[in-house]
Amino acid sequence: MLARLAADRARVDRCLEGLFEQRHVVEPRLEAAMRHGLLVGGKRLRPILVYAAGRALGADDDELDIPAAAIELIHAYSLVHDDLPAMDDDDLRRGQPTVHKAFDEASAILAGDALQTLAFELLASSRSPRLGALVATLAKASGRDGMAAGQALDLAVVGERPDLAMLETMHRHKTGALIRAAVRLGGLVAVAEDDSRLGALDTYAAAMGLAFQVHDDVLDVTGDTDTLGKTSGADAARDKPTYPALLGLDGARAKAGALIDEALDAIAPLGEAAAPLAGLARYMIERDH
Repeated sequence: MLARLAADRARVDRCLEGLFEQRHVVEPRLEAAMRHGLLVGGKRLRPILVYAAGRALGADDDELDIPAAAIELIHAYSLVHDDLPAMDDDDLRRGQPTVHKAFDEASAILAGDALQTLAFELLASSRSPRLGALVATLAKASGRDGMAAGQALDLAVVGERPDLAMLETMHRHKTGALIRAAVRLGGLVAVAEDDSRLGALDTYAAAMGLAFQVHDDVLDVTGDTDTLGKTSGADAARDKPTYPALLGLDGARAKAGALIDEALDAIAPLGEAAAPLAGLARYMIERDH
C-alpha cells in the first residue's frame, strides 16, 4: 500500500513539475510563488484517488495524469487562499512558511488565482470523450456548490456552536466536495456518466471524505506541529467547531471508523479491483498527518 502511494505521488509530482519546465516566464515572482504553493511537499491524496478510482474501472494511468494533476492544482490554490490572514491566517503549511509568509499577501492571492486557472487550462487539454463532464465535475466541486461554499460556512461559524448536522454540511463541502470530485474524475475517464459503478464510487467518496475531515480534527488535538507540518491546536485557538469538541475524542474516532465502514460497503460489489480504494479508505483514519 505504501509503495503504491509513493509511486502515485511521484507520478503526479512529475506531471506537476513539468508544468513549470521549458516555458517562457512572464513574471518570475509569481512563478516562484506558484511553485512554492504547489511543489513544496503534500500527500497528493486527491490525485492518488483519481488514479485508484480510474484503475478500478479499467482506465490507463496515462489517461489519468491530466485530471490527477488538475485536481491537485485546485487543492493547492485552495490552501494558498485558506492560509491568508483574511481566512485562516496560518504561518505554516507542509512544514514550510505559507505562501503569503514566504512572499507576500498579494503574491499569494495571485498565485492561488493562477493555480486555479491552470487547473482548467490543463484539464481542457484532455482528449477524453467526456471532457465536458470532467470540467463540470471539477468546477462544481470547487465553487459555490462545493469547496468555496464550505470555506464560507467555516468562516461563518467561528466562535459559534453549530450542531453536528451543520458541522457535517460544512465539511462535506469544504473538504468532501473535492475528494468526491477526485473519485468521480477517475471514474469518468474510464466509463460513461450513466455507468452504475459511478454511484457506488460516489457513496464511497462521500463517506471517506467526511472521515478524512473527522480524523483531521482528531489530529489537530492529538498531533504535534512537526509531524503535522502545520500548527497543531490551531482549531481550538481560533475557537473553530470540530468533531472532538462536539463528540469528544473517542466519539470522533468512532464516527470516523463508522464512515470508513460505510465507504468500504459501497465499493464491496466492485470486488478485487477496488482493493486499492479500500486501502486508501483505511489509510485516511490511520495517518499521522
